[in-house]
Amino acid sequence: MKISIERAALLKAVSQAQSVVERRNTIPILANVLIEAEGSDVSFRATDLDIEVVDKAPAQVERAGATTVSATTLHEIVRKLPDGALVTLTADGATGRLTVEAGRSNFSLATLPKEDFPVMASSEYASNFSAPAPVLRRLFDKSKFAISTEETRYYLNGVYMHVSDGEEGRVLRCVATDGHRLARIDANLPVGAEDMPGVIVPRKTVGELRKLLDDDDMKIAVSVSETKIRFATPEITLTSKVIDGTFPDYTRVIPQGNTRKLEVDASDFAKAVDRVATVSSERSRAVKLQLDEDRLILSVNAPDSGAAEEELAVAYSDERLEIGFNAKYLLEIASQVDRENAVFMFNSSGDPTLMREGNDMSAVYVVMPMRV
Repeated sequence: MKISIERAALLKAVSQAQSVVERRNTIPILANVLIEAEGSDVSFRATDLDIEVVDKAPAQVERAGATTVSATTLHEIVRKLPDGALVTLTADGATGRLTVEAGRSNFSLATLPKEDFPVMASSEYASNFSAPAPVLRRLFDKSKFAISTEETRYYLNGVYMHVSDGEEGRVLRCVATDGHRLARIDANLPVGAEDMPGVIVPRKTVGELRKLLDDDDMKIAVSVSETKIRFATPEITLTSKVIDGTFPDYTRVIPQGNTRKLEVDASDFAKAVDRVATVSSERSRAVKLQLDEDRLILSVNAPDSGAAEEELAVAYSDERLEIGFNAKYLLEIASQVDRENAVFMFNSSGDPTLMREGNDMSAVYVVMPMRV
């Protein structure tokens, strides 16, 4: 195999591939990227057995062929090469080496046989549809902060993507929760997604997927089966196993009868929470909210480190309320708001609180209070 490729194209392809590779693994081949050159393209394939990413890039292919080489080593080399360099990759089957040349730089890397590289079994996908990148970006970006990190409740370690009934008909919905907070984000149902099985997309996959969604004009082809999900652009295909488990009935957690309404500037609120939380103890990070007519007092009282208080002008006309929250959860939820106003709906100091953006019900957040 012998190919010549622009450094920028090579770096983009290799960095996407190497990020899937697990740093610590017991199977040496999984640390490698499979390079396959044919026609006028070269593809870079990496896997951790749960996720597989294939990134295609245009190249001058002098000799077609395939080999595998350490993903992180290749990435580091390409990253350190000068901008605009033309990189030549030559694989020699006899010596088991891959030569990387650019200008006066020359590297010789050990390879492993391409036959040993595990390729994810293809799947019959029950549902195929396409969605604009900004739509998928919003669904996953706004929900991923609530993914649980508890390994014991593995079925919460991802985003539950499914078809549901929204305010105005069927929607494509993403939900994530860790038991303390919950995010529920809706988007218009794409054509072809009506019969999509509900799947839990793992946390790592959500992180890798984010790299495919930066181009606002891009359409992403999505394929879903009971066991796998695939996202594809013309250059990159990301295939992942889904979490084998049942996502809990999240609708029971979303409060319906909360009537006390607080309207506040989301950015001012987030900054005020951040300021008063500076003195809170790391472990509990509890912030108390005192609501009176058209004013909100945020306070923290940490006996070992001090106290803080800040007042905000808000729109609130219900009876007085005192309620406590984990500052980190409040900050994460407030930072999801794209428009000016965040609307909080309270019931009592012991009940879950609902938050939305203005009157928009396509993004709803729930946060559990804590005793302060």
